[in-house]
Amino acid sequence: MKRKIVYICSPLRRSYERNIIKANLFSRYAYEKGCLPIAPHAIFPQFLDDENKSERRVGMAMGLQLLELCDEVWVFGPCISEGMKAEIELARKLGKPTLYIDEDLDE
Repeated sequence: MKRKIVYICSPLRRSYERNIIKANLFSRYAYEKGCLPIAPHAIFPQFLDDENKSERRVGMAMGLQLLELCDEVWVFGPCISEGMKAEIELARKLGKPTLYIDEDLDE
């Protein structure tokens, strides 16, 4: 069975460790809904330094490239960061369906 690929869009920077945990929780939620989740902000900081401006820019660009491959974008939580704004804007330009889900995982 081919799974719908969904891009997980959620904050990273302010509470870094807590937000990584949340991104993984949101990915699990998408998996349980039968989707294939893509959460670059939970993966890229394992080998890129988000505090290094150059590496952050590269990470953001790679994330946007992955977003282009996804079927949908799922936006989690009430706070929309600058990085999330860029992801949502690209999804809009590409005509990707965008689903907003609160942190309690209510659609």
